[in-house]
Amino acid sequence: MATVSIRDFSFIPGQLTVAAGDTVTWTNDDGTDHTVTADDGSFGSEPFGRGGTFAHTFAQSGTFPYHCDIHPEMRGTVTAG
Repeated sequence: MATVSIRDFSFIPGQLTVAAGDTVTWTNDDGTDHTVTADDGSFGSEPFGRGGTFAHTFAQSGTFPYHCDIHPEMRGTVTAG
């Protein structure tokens, strides 16, 4: 399982590589609500606040860019292979 921290209006790390079948968990360590939303709409969270989490399993190989719907300048990429 891999983790991404959301803090200072950033996804850390912004680029993550995992094996196909792995689950990534995002944790909001920021003081405001955020979402995790695939650019292609294939996965996404509702807004969640500090201490909240969102998890997604990347069942297939590929490159999955994502963003925060609330703060679209926040961007990240998961590569599953």
